Amino acid sequence: MALAANLEELMVTHEYRLVRTGRFLITELLKPHRVLSTSTRNGGQSQTLRYLVNHQSCEGTDHRERHAHITGSGPDAYHDAACREMGLDGNLTAVMGTAANMNYAAVAQHRDDATLVTAVVTAGVQGNAACAGDPASWRETETGWEKVPTVGGTINTILLMNHSLTEGALARAVVTMTEAKTAALYELAVASLYSKNLATGTGTDQYCVGAPLDAGQPLTSTSPHARLGELIGLAVRQATLEALRWQNGLEPSYTRSIFVALGRYGLNEPKFTGDIAPLMTERELELLKKNFKSVVYEPKVAAAAFAIAAVLDRIRFGTLPANAIQDVFRQQVATLAANLAAKPESWPYFYTQLSEADPAQPVGAVLLAIALGWSSKWK
Repeated sequence: MALAANLEELMVTHEYRLVRTGRFLITELLKPHRVLSTSTRNGGQSQTLRYLVNHQSCEGTDHRERHAHITGSGPDAYHDAACREMGLDGNLTAVMGTAANMNYAAVAQHRDDATLVTAVVTAGVQGNAACAGDPASWRETETGWEKVPTVGGTINTILLMNHSLTEGALARAVVTMTEAKTAALYELAVASLYSKNLATGTGTDQYCVGAPLDAGQPLTSTSPHARLGELIGLAVRQATLEALRWQNGLEPSYTRSIFVALGRYGLNEPKFTGDIAPLMTERELELLKKNFKSVVYEPKVAAAAFAIAAVLDRIRFGTLPANAIQDVFRQQVATLAANLAAKPESWPYFYTQLSEADPAQPVGAVLLAIALGWSSKWK
């Protein structure tokens, strides 16, 4: 492998070598592997690949020149061009592309006796986080791609085992890996940008999963019920969380925000002070602006906001009877107001004041609850 002089070796095992150079993160397979990947070229299952590559193919926002270059040259030509830049044989390489910075790649390993699982993840979700089943933006036809009606985001995963797997177990590893990725997104309450649902991934997620061909009797299960499946889940979840922390600044305590909780239901941070202004006195609004973060991140206020989102989810999914939903919603927004005011004993007052709270228009009720709680805090 003839690579640039700035090659940085990140990890070496008996099975592979992980290196980074510039915009490229390269896994060199030191033994024959069975690989399953989403690579445009050499994708699907293969036993002949030597390199698994993740690379930054563009900037995250408005990089029209790179988009034109990639789409204009075609996927096969771009694959070969990227491989030439790395000094690799394109016929022996699986390639993933992303807007994420390779310096933010996260590596997680988990072991059970002699079995080692390694996950190498880059992740960004602020541009196209989506839930499976959300409205799509593109349609593939026999003549190419066409726009349907919408800053890029992608979760790319390299998953490596040091023990042989059956073909079925390798395929099942993709299911376990995907569930682990989604669990990480749920942990951070990442919302879809296309619906009111929590995100299950992004529209451009890619992966390379590999296991050596001759490393013991092939294991037959990567289900979460098997120890190997547990290791896959742990490694992928940990690496995804770490990658999102570096790329997007997503960290559990920072997600305790009313906007993280209720953004998917329309509570918009840039519009917040303008929307709430008519509900407050000038002095109350001025004080709120100067203490904005203490309101947005207040633990009990955030807890109430997440409870409201959960109730709105249950209403939307039909869990609650129609004749109960308005009062259930009203109870939750009253709790938010009481928590912001730091006056739990005043909950009945807030419940009375919020008699018109409408789950069909949740933002208005939440803004009113915040205004009531804030104006009552020091009275």
